[in-house]
Amino acid sequence: MSLALRAQLLLFLISLSSRMGLSRCLDMLATDGFFTFVASRPQLACAAFIIAEPSEVISLELSDVSIDCSAGDFIKMFDGWVLKGEKFPSSRDHQLPLHQRYTDYCSSPAPGSTSRSSQNVAMIFFRVHSPDSRFTLAVKKLHNPFPCNIMSQSPEGSFTMVIPHQRRNCSFSIIYPVEIRLTELSLGQAKSNELSPQRQVWSGCSGSGDYVELLGGNGVDTSQMFPVADLCFSLSGLAQMKIGCDNSVVRLVSSGNYINRVSFQYRLLEHNELPKTRENSLDNFCSVE
Repeated sequence: MSLALRAQLLLFLISLSSRMGLSRCLDMLATDGFFTFVASRPQLACAAFIIAEPSEVISLELSDVSIDCSAGDFIKMFDGWVLKGEKFPSSRDHQLPLHQRYTDYCSSPAPGSTSRSSQNVAMIFFRVHSPDSRFTLAVKKLHNPFPCNIMSQSPEGSFTMVIPHQRRNCSFSIIYPVEIRLTELSLGQAKSNELSPQRQVWSGCSGSGDYVELLGGNGVDTSQMFPVADLCFSLSGLAQMKIGCDNSVVRLVSSGNYINRVSFQYRLLEHNELPKTRENSLDNFCSVE
């Protein structure tokens, strides 16, 4: 995600925090409520991004829909976010196949459509050709006892991810260059290792089945991000690393045989800590310390 796009999304988040409506073709919602869109002209590529707290999932429901599906209009809800063709969570981290993450109003046999996200972000995208086309979107946030695949709203904070005897991967994505401090790591199959930058050690911990990796990149798809470091041993002290990328990720991989847990803190890098770009390459843009 580019700096300009991230700034644009955050400005949307601030400006929409108290407004109950979808009047623009690209919006961002962070509150519960009913949001109504009314087209004043044809809108051919529109979207609304919804974000909740890390420990919440999102329920979406459409009502009062007036569009013409036969003329090419559509409304689709997506379990996650799509930005510049990249999806969060990535297909390798989400438990559902990609086609099951879409809910298409025009293909639904019921008069209304509902969708429930698996994480704290969801989105709706739509196309309408006629003025006065409209719909209402109900947004409700629900508690999630085991958050997985989180998009952080803040450039600083702390979090704990727990995977209880489940074969799955969970990512915590921070759309800022940050310093990450791992304060606790409990893996069922501990082995002797050390925090090893992947620039030198490419074999890493991936063969262990239970590990944590730090990723950096400029998009939101973790499968296309740069592996910075990994750990596959239990840790009770501090391990820290600065990731000078647009997006910084803590990713917990679990075999399902154990209860795995990682706790961490993160803070925004100061301007003088950011890397100086020498060439147009990810290696030079994303510095690691």
